[in-house]
Amino acid sequence: MVRIIVRVTAALLSLVLVGCAEPAFPRDPDDTLQRASGGTLRVGVSDHPPFTEVADDGSVSGDEVEIIEGYAESIGATVEWRDGAESELVELLDLGQLDVVIGGIASNSPWSKHAAFTRPYTRVVGTDGKAQKMVIAARLGENALLTSLDRYLIEKGLRA
Repeated sequence: MVRIIVRVTAALLSLVLVGCAEPAFPRDPDDTLQRASGGTLRVGVSDHPPFTEVADDGSVSGDEVEIIEGYAESIGATVEWRDGAESELVELLDLGQLDVVIGGIASNSPWSKHAAFTRPYTRVVGTDGKAQKMVIAARLGENALLTSLDRYLIEKGLRA
């Protein structure tokens, strides 16, 4: 009986020690937040006024552009913009070639199966007259980046 107790205690102690050795959570499997902090935040943007506008010369503006520029500044990053259709941008996000995608994405978007969404930062009335909660898309699994972006939205008072 004493042997069993000693073995169970040793096993539990091993599990506790292994748990203490785990890196901090949340974490990014591809270290997106770590790479972007002090470096470059790669942002996909689709034209969807007033959230985002892409000019003929490639310059971008809009409410979500301002949010991303403020967030990038908060982590010491410069923004590298890539404009395109939502479908193209979400594919690039999935491939790890983009860090976030903006462009008037609603929380009920079909892209929710291919991207992680921030908490809704505002609510608007859609063309159908129903309220829509607006979000920013990030790569699935990159939880440290997503959490950092969510914290920024909260700090700025952006809530739906």
